[in-house]
Amino acid sequence: MKEKEIRVLMVEPMESPKLVTLQNDLDSLQKAVSIGASYQGLIELVPFEDNVLILCNEEGKLNGLSPNRRFGHDILCGVFYVVAEDDEGELISLTSEQVEKYSEFFGHIDIIQAEEVDDTILFKFFPM
Repeated sequence: MKEKEIRVLMVEPMESPKLVTLQNDLDSLQKAVSIGASYQGLIELVPFEDNVLILCNEEGKLNGLSPNRRFGHDILCGVFYVVAEDDEGELISLTSEQVEKYSEFFGHIDIIQAEEVDDTILFKFFPM
């Protein structure tokens, strides 16, 4: 059964992660990833580990949102959320253990230059 509200970690640029509650519907999730943007963002769910996903603004880099954290070989821009999913792919609340683990994982604040963000923007063109 889909949870109407989910407990997640909100990670804002230059801030420590915070435990927050989000409404678990498309409109609310789009508004959540739009903090600091002048438009309602498109959501992107990036698989991470342990049935955990990163919920972020799909166009954050392209629309100039503030650099937030390094994530593998990429850079996440704008506010993002750490969420969990069940076996059916529904978003669910993080467990207490996940809150502790990912609060520590994203607790380090990265100083990221604009040039670093530009270097991670990739466009692929495919011939027709």
